[in-house]
Amino acid sequence: QVLLMESGGGSVQAGGSLRLSCAASGYTSNKHHMGWFRQTPGKQREGVARIYKNGMTSYANSVLGRFTISKDNAVNTLYLQMTDLKPEDTAMYYCAAALSEYGLRTNPDYWGQGTQVTVSS
Repeated sequence: QVLLMESGGGSVQAGGSLRLSCAASGYTSNKHHMGWFRQTPGKQREGVARIYKNGMTSYANSVLGRFTISKDNAVNTLYLQMTDLKPEDTAMYYCAAALSEYGLRTNPDYWGQGTQVTVSS
């Protein structure tokens, strides 16, 4: 069982930065792919950034060049560094883990509870 807990959300002005963290327990770096997703009320959850077991990363077009996903296997923590934040980045951000690449893209096996990010103009 993988347990995920996000932190680091908050309120910032447009152009600001935040770093989200996701502490994982029961996680094995060589077994799970991990990612960040976000959701706003009335909209579907969308993938923001993914990091695969082999270290490869992928990003949604809307955050490419502004967000960076990384992980520290020594402390079982996933990060999302967000810069040049825009009001449209306002959402609940979730970290997730999956045993397969397909699962990470479509329906991850494990989810955190989420952390709110609010960007004001």
